Amino acid sequence: MKQSLIKFTCIAIFCSLLMSCGDKTQYVTIETDYGTMKAELYNTTPIHRDNFMKLIKEGFYDDLLFHRIIDGFMIQGGDPQSREAAPGQRLGTGGPGYTLDAEIGAPHFKGTLAAARTGGASNPDKKSSGSQFYIVDGTPQTDATLDRFQTQKGIQYNESQREKYKTLGGTPMLDQDYTVFGELVSGMDVLDKIAAVQKDASDRPVEDVKMKIRLSK
Repeated sequence: MKQSLIKFTCIAIFCSLLMSCGDKTQYVTIETDYGTMKAELYNTTPIHRDNFMKLIKEGFYDDLLFHRIIDGFMIQGGDPQSREAAPGQRLGTGGPGYTLDAEIGAPHFKGTLAAARTGGASNPDKKSSGSQFYIVDGTPQTDATLDRFQTQKGIQYNESQREKYKTLGGTPMLDQDYTVFGELVSGMDVLDKIAAVQKDASDRPVEDVKMKIRLSK
């Protein structure tokens, strides 16, 4: 009886430790020549969180480019083909060789991190790229716009979400179609600087915008 009680207690402590580790907030820093952005990864999207952390630990993102930038919309990177890519080279099709199951739910407020993906009929499950991501650089929205997307997409924004979209901004047109898995906690000014760089006709920066991503506290 005593041994059974000890065994049960040990299992309970072990489970408690596992749960506390799972609830721990994970942060990353994204270093660029324009400054450093710090982001929190959502525990509500564990597939994307854990994959992002795995790639960071492997140094996967070191010296990759933000290869597609649209001011007022988003900055996108994470294509391994962008490392040492020639000027004018078309980018955006590379990845680690796998996709991730969608974990769609969080809205696309300005400063959120979301997974890129292929669109159309070839990806009905909205699976995410294994490595490519974007940071939302949206604009302030109106109630009329949010009402329209609610009707089109079957979304119900609460008052807090509406207020955030109206003041901070974002891209609600992407809601329910892409997985948002984190958000900036600092460096919004860096996001603005990167979004404003000169681009070519393919939305690739004329001068490379390289990244280094590290796990942080």
